[in-house]
Amino acid sequence: MMKSLTILCVLGLVLHDTTAVTHSLKYFYTASSGVPGFPEYVSVGLVDDAQISYCDSNINQNIPKQEWMSKVLEFDPQYWQEMTEICRGHQQTFKASIKNIKPRFNQTGGIHLYQNMYGCEWDDETKEIQGFDQYGYDGEDFISLDLKTLTWTAPKQQAVITKQRWDKDKAWIAQDKNYLTTECIEWLKKYVNYGRSSLMRTGRIT
Repeated sequence: MMKSLTILCVLGLVLHDTTAVTHSLKYFYTASSGVPGFPEYVSVGLVDDAQISYCDSNINQNIPKQEWMSKVLEFDPQYWQEMTEICRGHQQTFKASIKNIKPRFNQTGGIHLYQNMYGCEWDDETKEIQGFDQYGYDGEDFISLDLKTLTWTAPKQQAVITKQRWDKDKAWIAQDKNYLTTECIEWLKKYVNYGRSSLMRTGRIT
């Protein structure tokens, strides 16, 4: 799955399902090492697969990618400044993560990617919600949060040390769960409402 996430995040290409009633809010964070001409860090936000925000380590600013996203300033004038600060903070964290992970795979130089995809989905008919928070390294699954058990799943041996450390942070897991299942859904509904007319024209909302 992370291989497809790499393509989506880097190229920004997404296929749209015009029959879906499930709405989604997804964020893709990508830190890179050794990629010529590509920023060391990139973050992209998507609502129903329409890009709403973008930030990278070159411009050091989180910017809207849809005109209707300006409506968010009506209730939070500092929104984009806050998103910029988050982007800048994640740059350092993700760059440090690559440095920490590379030795576990006996790597020194070369091209490497560390990614995080998190967000939520909401079915406006059944009202069913889902949250997800998963990380990938070099195009493969690295670690992900299981919201049922509230523990981290490590499919690779190199991620076990991360799982053991993250599982101990119960406060962070609880905070993550609250965001993915509550706050994220609230934001998603706001964004869908803001961009409904635009998204409907492109067949992303039914």
